[in-house]
Amino acid sequence: MSDRLTIAAFAGSLRTRSYNKALLRAAVEHAPASLDIQPFDLAELPLYNGDVEAEGDPAAVQALKETLHAADGLLIVSPEYNASMTAVTKNAIDWASRPPKPTALDGLPVAVTGATPGRLGTARMQGHLRVSLANTNARVMAQPQLYVANAGNVFGDDLTLQDDATRQFLTDFLEGFAAWVTASSEA
Repeated sequence: MSDRLTIAAFAGSLRTRSYNKALLRAAVEHAPASLDIQPFDLAELPLYNGDVEAEGDPAAVQALKETLHAADGLLIVSPEYNASMTAVTKNAIDWASRPPKPTALDGLPVAVTGATPGRLGTARMQGHLRVSLANTNARVMAQPQLYVANAGNVFGDDLTLQDDATRQFLTDFLEGFAAWVTASSEA
């Protein structure tokens, strides 16, 4: 293993001015030197459809699976819709969990976080996403956890991370993830 861990990452939102895309950009900016976070854009990923899969994975699906197979870990940054994960997030998980075996998520260390304008900081979404990921045999990091609430007060008008406390929580979260990925690779 090289000194730097390759971390695939995606935001579970397609909005241009997404707080979750902003949180992912902040993660890239504030990652410890041991992590190379490489964002993957889910915009071109088609909705999962078994008929489409039977014809062969579309190019965007192939790219997602190849990215995950080449990564040491995965960072998912997703908003919370209706107390759960977004369709965009679930769709990426559905495609990545499909054959051939081992799937792109099988044994992969994963960290989950998210930002929301609300007060619960994506806590309900994260619980649902953790259950879904566990069923793919991903190695989901239990601690530390990061819930970014009141995102409108945390990010500036230009969507840069402005809150010092959140910046420190993000740094601690990413350092914990680096340790989790390293421990998972040694297990």
